Amino acid sequence: MKKIKIFSLAVRNLRRKFVRTFVLLLVVAVVTGTLLSATIFITGMKNAMKIGTYRLGADVLVVPEKNESQAKAALLAGEPTSFYMDRDVLEKVKKIEGVKKASPQLFLKPSSFTCCFNVDVFLVAFEPKTDFTITPWLEKNLKKPLAGNEIITGREIPVVVGDTIPFFGAPFNVVGTMEPTGMKFFDQTVFMTMDAAYTMAENSKTKSMQPIDIAKDKISAVLVQVQEGYTPERVAIRIEHDIEGIKAIASDEVISTVRRQLNGLLRGILAISAVLWILALLMMGFAFYMIVNERQRELGLLRAMGAKKGHIFSLIITEAVMISFIGGVIGLISGYMLLLTFKSLILHSLKLPYLLPPVMVLIELLSGAIIFSMLTGLLSSLLPAVSASKMEPYEAIRKGE
Repeated sequence: MKKIKIFSLAVRNLRRKFVRTFVLLLVVAVVTGTLLSATIFITGMKNAMKIGTYRLGADVLVVPEKNESQAKAALLAGEPTSFYMDRDVLEKVKKIEGVKKASPQLFLKPSSFTCCFNVDVFLVAFEPKTDFTITPWLEKNLKKPLAGNEIITGREIPVVVGDTIPFFGAPFNVVGTMEPTGMKFFDQTVFMTMDAAYTMAENSKTKSMQPIDIAKDKISAVLVQVQEGYTPERVAIRIEHDIEGIKAIASDEVISTVRRQLNGLLRGILAISAVLWILALLMMGFAFYMIVNERQRELGLLRAMGAKKGHIFSLIITEAVMISFIGGVIGLISGYMLLLTFKSLILHSLKLPYLLPPVMVLIELLSGAIIFSMLTGLLSSLLPAVSASKMEPYEAIRKGE
């Protein structure tokens, strides 16, 4: 009996018991789809944190003490916010031991955004002379600093280079859009210079229906880079000790918060996936024992016609692997589509960053999921296949009558 005949016979057997085959396909699809979507989701969050943290470039974020929660919400979930403190905090931070660089930023929450965009836009102003987060991007991609009312936007804001956007009665020209990071703090933010922001605020008193009042001695945050040999936590403690009324948030503190949330999610997902996988193994194993018992006469006739024990073993394994492969493919497609469909809803609920993994990583995850589904079928059918291969032809025919 040639291998091609075993394959053809396996296909006919699966078609003959369509309902049972469909149920087994569904079991494999659910397990594979759950594992794939969960793995892609967790990988995407880690990817976003890695890229977003690199883009932030700051080891410590200094904000008013009473606005700590707002600052963390802005960093993690990109929630637009406005809060201010005196600019002299910047000079005090620069004098703290362990501080290498310090640069101010100004956070503005637009009360209205002209046009029809359904994105919560966050305005962030920076100081080009001291900035070390946005300026490197400008030097690499625009080859020039921002001038006047020029702005750069995050990738999720639906504008293109050359568009004009009004904020508080002042028109701003889009000169660049940043690469996606998965963090709303960057992807839904408009970046402008501090001078442009102060001028906009001053002019809004006469040109805008909703004026804003921001004095030039006010800032929202100070971004800090620490010197080599110092840890962000150590410098943050020094800053809080020496300067009253502020909170110094180490970047590691923000990342660890997300990691704790991710680890909790991961443990829950792994527990559910493990239960599903064990159930799938038991169900498929039981199903193949039933298949072997029902087909004893058929298997006995195959042995009587010259099929060897290895052929019977291969037949059962082939059927299981085929079910697992097809079920795995269905699970991959379904899981990926469900992830894309409900991704925004889940992220909105969790308030965590997310960026779809690169293509090569996705291919690796897809390949791993297919291998996993086929391994599930192989393991579940191994014992029934061994049992079927040990049947003697006469006894199998007699019991199957």
